[in-house]
Amino acid sequence: MRAHPRRRPVGRVLLLFAALALPLSLGQAPAPAAALAPPPTAAPSVAPVGPVLDQDFPDPDIVKAGRTYHAYATHGSTQNIQHATSADLTHWKADGGDVLPELGAWALPKRDLVWAPEVYDNGDGYTMHYTAHDRASDKQCVGVALSDSPDGPFRPVGDGPLICPAAQGGAIDASSHTEGGQRYVLWKNDGNCCGLDTWLYLQPTSWDGTRVTGEPVPLVKRDQEWEGPLVEAPTLVRRGGRHVLFYSAHFYRGDQYLTAYAVAEKLTGPYVKTSAPLMTTGGFSGAVRGPGGQDVVTGPDGRDRIVFHGWNADYTQRAMYLAGLSFEGGRPVVGGIEVPSRPSSTAADAWVADVADVADNRRGHPQR
Repeated sequence: MRAHPRRRPVGRVLLLFAALALPLSLGQAPAPAAALAPPPTAAPSVAPVGPVLDQDFPDPDIVKAGRTYHAYATHGSTQNIQHATSADLTHWKADGGDVLPELGAWALPKRDLVWAPEVYDNGDGYTMHYTAHDRASDKQCVGVALSDSPDGPFRPVGDGPLICPAAQGGAIDASSHTEGGQRYVLWKNDGNCCGLDTWLYLQPTSWDGTRVTGEPVPLVKRDQEWEGPLVEAPTLVRRGGRHVLFYSAHFYRGDQYLTAYAVAEKLTGPYVKTSAPLMTTGGFSGAVRGPGGQDVVTGPDGRDRIVFHGWNADYTQRAMYLAGLSFEGGRPVVGGIEVPSRPSSTAADAWVADVADVADNRRGHPQR
């Protein structure tokens, strides 16, 4: 399961951009982004006041059913997928049960390889996308399970994984997005398992998420030094007329893990990154370590929140944190704290328009 600074005065800056057609097939690289680079990125300098769920609860995803918020997380010591509930996003009760008691037959029955659930209301019940280890390809892949209730149990469907591009290292970290009456799934090709690039993809699915109905569209890849060897955990929202793609980057096991974002006018891009991440260990003055695995949720007051995990002091668990999230011009600010940065050089080669006018218009995974 963020925000942005007010525009500073800018002079006229020239920019040269050549937008190529975005490829729609797996493995093809999209053209360099030729969209407006975001203004200075925002980064928090103060931490949330402690975790809202102080136990190991990584990669949190939240869905609201009636007046109850349901949170799901990567495996626990006795669960494939963890589950907790809350009435206000602040006070949580973990139920201790396993909402995904059985994996699909295609998956190895190894709890420590079950990660990053995504749950949503499909109209007739609830869909869960989860990551598990595919027997046939020996890669992490995305599967599907269904339930009549957000409390579970979710039961696997399908004879095999939903998404499993073995030649690209498999697939992990599914999340959902709905736009124009169409359901989509976002996911990461797990290339860092095998010395390959990592990309974040968007792919149309059936309304219940049990079938893909079109080809994956590559959105962004790892191309910033501070992203380390990978990008992952995509979350897509539309705010202020822009699409905001949140993602995590770097290895999850330490302080370098972080949350970043990219912005696009159109759903399929081009997406433009800023040159600095949104949430970091340093940005939180070390009070939250390795903030990532994020989700965006609307609070009881109708305002956005960002939920994410962070390590404790001795790196034995990743607790769940919650922070305020706002958007200015479709760009995120977490906690209202602003830290200037320059636009990413990968957004375009040079400028040929008035920015203000245009703006208004490694290998393997340790156990997770």
